[in-house]
Amino acid sequence: MPRTARAIPPPLELRCLTALWQLGEANVQAVRDHLAPQKPLAYTTVMTMLERLTRKRILERRKVGRSFLYRPLVSRDQIRALAVRELLDSLFDGDARALVDFLTGTSAVPSAAQPGAETEAERLDAALL
Repeated sequence: MPRTARAIPPPLELRCLTALWQLGEANVQAVRDHLAPQKPLAYTTVMTMLERLTRKRILERRKVGRSFLYRPLVSRDQIRALAVRELLDSLFDGDARALVDFLTGTSAVPSAAQPGAETEAERLDAALL
C-alpha cells in the first residue's frame, strides 16, 4: 500500500517549525540552540528538517553570507487547522459534532444504546422480579 503525504509535518519537523514561529527568522544553529533544552539535536539533523520543510514550501530560505536564514510561510493556526481536519477525518469520519462530544465527554449515542447501559425502567423491572 503506497504511503500518502500527510498535511501536517512529522514531530521533529514540527518542533523545528515551532522554533521558527517563536524566533521569526533564524539559521540552523539558532534553531538548534532553541531546541537544545528540550531535545538536543545534531546540527545536520536540524539542517535536514529545515530543508525538508523548505521543499514542502512550509519554510522559505534566503542566503545571508555563508548560511541560510529560514522563515515560516505558514502560520501556527494553518497547521492547527490541518491537524484538526486530519484528526476529524481519520478518527471521527469527518463529523465535527462527534469530535466535540468526545472532547466534552458527552456522547452522540443515546445512553440506552450504549453497551451496559440500563434504563430506569429496566433497573426497576430487575429489582421487582
